[in-house]
Amino acid sequence: MNEFIAPLGLRSPHTQSVLNSSALRRGRVQRRAARMLAGEETLILDGGEGVRLQGHLSRQERDSLGLAVLLHGWEGSTRSNYMLATGARLFGQGFDVLRLNFRDHGDTHHLNPGIFHSCRLDEVINALGDMQRRLGASAWQLAGYSLGGNFALRVARHGPARGLDMRQAFTVCPVIDPASVLKAMESGPTFYETYYVRKWSRSLRAKQQVFPDRYDYEEWFNLPGLRARTEYFATRYYDFGSLEDYLQGYSVAGNRMRGLEVPSVVLTSRDDPVCPVDDLALLPASPQLEIRVTRHGGHCGYLKNWKLDSWAEDRIVEAFLQGAGHPGHTRNHVDDGKSAATPGGG
Repeated sequence: MNEFIAPLGLRSPHTQSVLNSSALRRGRVQRRAARMLAGEETLILDGGEGVRLQGHLSRQERDSLGLAVLLHGWEGSTRSNYMLATGARLFGQGFDVLRLNFRDHGDTHHLNPGIFHSCRLDEVINALGDMQRRLGASAWQLAGYSLGGNFALRVARHGPARGLDMRQAFTVCPVIDPASVLKAMESGPTFYETYYVRKWSRSLRAKQQVFPDRYDYEEWFNLPGLRARTEYFATRYYDFGSLEDYLQGYSVAGNRMRGLEVPSVVLTSRDDPVCPVDDLALLPASPQLEIRVTRHGGHCGYLKNWKLDSWAEDRIVEAFLQGAGHPGHTRNHVDDGKSAATPGGG
C-alpha cells in the first residue's frame, strides 16, 4: 500500500472532511456513477419483525467478480458522494454493487414507524441475510464509512453466526467509541456539530410528516447541542436508561470485537476530527483485524488530488480485487505515521 500524501492545499483535516461531501465534488462523482446508476434496481429488504430497509443494486451485464455491499455514515445515504464514488469504482472493476440505506436515511422515512438509532444492528444483519438469499450471493464483501464502518465491523463480528457468507469487511474512519466521538464533536470546530444537527433535524421533520400522530418532539428542536439531543431520544424513544447505555450499545471498543472471524480492515487518519485516532487503542489485538493509520485524510476524506479523487476508494478497490482473486492474502498492521495507536487492551 502506498503512503497517502495529501497535496498542498488539501492537508487540512477540515478541508478533507468538508470537500469530500461537498457539492463541488458532486458533479464529478455523478458523472462517474452514471453507468452504475443507469441499470439500478431498488430492493426492499426484510429486516425482520416487519422492518423494511431499502437497497440500491447495480448488476453487471455479464460475469461479475462478486457482490460488494456499501454502508453509509450517519445522516448520509446511498446517494452520498462517497457511496456513489466508491460504488462506481467497484462497478467499473466488475463487481455487482449494493448500496444499503439504514432506516430513516435517504428517502426511506415512510418504510418503518420506529425511528433509526445506531443500536439497530439486528435489522441490518437480517436485511443482508435477505439480500444474500434473494441474490444467491456468497463470499460477498462489505465496506462502510464512519457510522457505516461501525456497523460493518459489528456485522463482520456477529453476521457469520447468523448465516452471512462474508469474505471481508473494509472500514474507513469507523466509529469505535461513540462517547469519544461525541466529545470530539463538542470540543472541535462548531461546524461539525452544526452540520449533523441540521441534517438530523431535517430527517426528524421528514419522520414527523409521514407519522404525524406518532411523534411529537418539538421540544427537541430547542435543545442545545448533540449531547442533549441524543440523550433526549436515547431515554424517551430508544428505550435506554441513559445516554451512556445507548452509546455503549453500539461501541466496538473493549472486548466486543473478540471472536472476529471475518478479515476486516480499519483505515483511519491521525488527524480525523470526528473519530479520534486514539480510540484505536480500544480495539483488541486480532489476527483478523488490520489497522491502517495515515498522517492525513480528515474524516473519510482522503482526497488525493484537486480532481477530488479518493485514495480511500483506491484501497477499497484494491482490497476487494484481492478478496475476489486471492482470499488468503497476508494481513499486516500498516502505519505511515510516526507513532501508532496500537490495537490492544480493553
